[in-house]
Order: sequence, then structure tokens, then C-alpha cells
Amino acid sequence: MVESLHRPTRIIVHNDAIRQNIKQEIDRMPAGRELFAVVKANGYGHGAVATAKAALTGGAHGFCVATVDEGIELREAGFTEPILILGVVDVVDLPLVAELQLAFPVASQQWLQKARAYLSEVQVATPLLVHLKVDSGMGRIGFRSSEAVLAALAEINEEPQMVFEGIFTHFATADEVDTGYYDEQNRRFNKILQQLPCQPRYVHVSNSATALWHDQPVGNMIRFGVAMYGLNPSGHTLPGAYPLRPALELVSRLVQVKHLAAGEGIGYGETYITETDEWIGTVPIGYADGWIRKMQGFKVLVEGQFCEIVGRVCMDQIMIRLPKEFSEGTTVTLIGKNGSQEITLQDVADQQETIHYEVACLLSGRIPREYTD
Repeated sequence: MVESLHRPTRIIVHNDAIRQNIKQEIDRMPAGRELFAVVKANGYGHGAVATAKAALTGGAHGFCVATVDEGIELREAGFTEPILILGVVDVVDLPLVAELQLAFPVASQQWLQKARAYLSEVQVATPLLVHLKVDSGMGRIGFRSSEAVLAALAEINEEPQMVFEGIFTHFATADEVDTGYYDEQNRRFNKILQQLPCQPRYVHVSNSATALWHDQPVGNMIRFGVAMYGLNPSGHTLPGAYPLRPALELVSRLVQVKHLAAGEGIGYGETYITETDEWIGTVPIGYADGWIRKMQGFKVLVEGQFCEIVGRVCMDQIMIRLPKEFSEGTTVTLIGKNGSQEITLQDVADQQETIHYEVACLLSGRIPREYTD
């Protein structure tokens, strides 16, 4: 999707906020622990390369991505730090992964056998950096038992083209008040960890929520994700362990302002009809940008005043009810501060009945990202 540079809609990302969020976490980490900045999914919609640069200057030691291509993007941008892929890698991509020194998870015996058969016919440039993934209760990818982990480790140790670099798990409920299931997952992982004949370079269990709310003595690396961008992983459930500073703003401008008499229909389906004479403004953003149709009835900010989105959200435009006439070109804030008021990603998520992770990731590549310190 091409960036629409010739319209006023912009995402503004504050790199200093990312650095501040990372520095706060590093300052409270135990000695010897490292922080990997999670920049998958285009940096949670904030832009992968730019946020990775900000994270690095904030003190990050490495990066996590979801796919091989996301790892390639960082290497091509000049990053030489450790990069861990979190998703399953196709065995045919192992030579490329080795060449770029991208670490990746081994999550099943079937995959491992397939990979070893492939490697018996192919020589990779450098040893493959593998992290055993333990499914301690997420039900996603990973080994479920000590026996399966130990059998996989034995095969890895027999494979001259593989290096056992790490072992990890992922908690499903670290952002909830009830810690019962978290404690059970923790117990399962530690049981497996205790049976390993040797510890790898990286042992990691902490995502953002675990890092913020759990005194986790296990592991020497944190996968710092959504909190890096200034977002509370739990939404409204738990108070932040320290103040997080949101990094993202979404702004646009009024491209047309018109005065309509009472009884005029607005938008597809005539779902809004003016009740009195009203000023209506048009803003160039729509569901093709990730500002989905559920945003009808929500508000945006114009000169510090909340203005309701009236009529259905269109593919490329929304209409808002203005309290008075504003000049065309007036700034419209959809996420961020405007005057003394603020709209957060969490506010938008509440309107969409989802989580702020999804809202940020759905902001499409059509919206240019601009970065400020």
C-alpha cells in the first residue's frame, strides 16, 4: 500500500517516549538481565526500523520480530544486534536465517526432524541459533513436556549446524489480577528448566506484563513489547508499575467545512440526520486507514473540543459535527493531546471493543509515519 504523502493525515511517533519507557524498565532490571525490544508487526504499527533505532539508543540489547522478513528488514537497515524470530520458520529458509544470524524457535519434534533431514543435504553459512519454545499453557507453539524438551535438545546437540542458544515460554495471563494460571505456567516452565543438563545463553519468560507486574527471578532477558510504546498491557485491569508515556499520535486536518440545515442526511445509509443547523467538517481518514466503521459516534479533537463522528465512516473520509465554523486546514487530533484534552489508544480500543494492540496494528501503511525527538 502506497503512503499517502499528499494528504494531511499523519501518525507522529515520539522517539523520546520510546527511549524513556525502555530506560525506566532497564533501570529496574536485575543486574545481568538484557532487554530485547519487540518491533514485530511494524513496531506495533509505530514503524519497525525507526522504533528499533529509538530502542537501541534507549539501551535495548537486541530485538524480537515475528517473521523472517521482519528480521531481514532490520538487518538491511544496518542492525547488527541479536534478533530473535518468535514464529515458526520454514526449513527451506534456514540458509537465509543462518546467513543473517537470526535466532528462531524450535517448537516441535516434527519440525526438528524435517529440519535435520534438510540440513543433511544443505550446508548453512554459520551455525543456526535455536531457542527451544516451551508451551507452558498458552496452547500456541512449543513443547508441552520435559520429556519432549529433552528429546529435542538431544537432537539439537547431535546436529552440528545448530547451536542451543535459548529456551523460553510465554505467559497467557500475566496482565490479570488473578495470578493462579500465571503461577501454574511458571511452575511448569521451571520444572522443565531444572531438568536441563545445561543452561543456554538466553532464558526468557518475561513479556511486558511479566516485567511490569511480576517479580520474576527466572531468566536473563526481557521481551519488552507493548510497554515500550507507552501502552499498559492490561488495558484498564492493572495500574502501571511506573508511568508509561504513549509514543503515538494520529492527526489530520479539516479538508472541508460546510453549514447544513436541519434534516440533512450525512454519509452512507443516511444514518445521521442533522437535528438543527449544523457545521459539518470532513477529515481525510477512513476504514482503509484502519479507522474502522465502529468509530461512528466516537469523538475527535478540534481546538481542544470534542467533536462527534457523524454518519458512517467511509473508506477514505469521516464527517464530524463541529461546535462552530472552523477554517479548512484546522488540525484534527484522533489520537493524542489537543489543547487540554486527550484521546488515547485505549479510548479508541474501548470504542472498538478490542485492545489497543489491535488498534495500533490496524493503522495502515497508507498513513505516513513521522518521527520526532
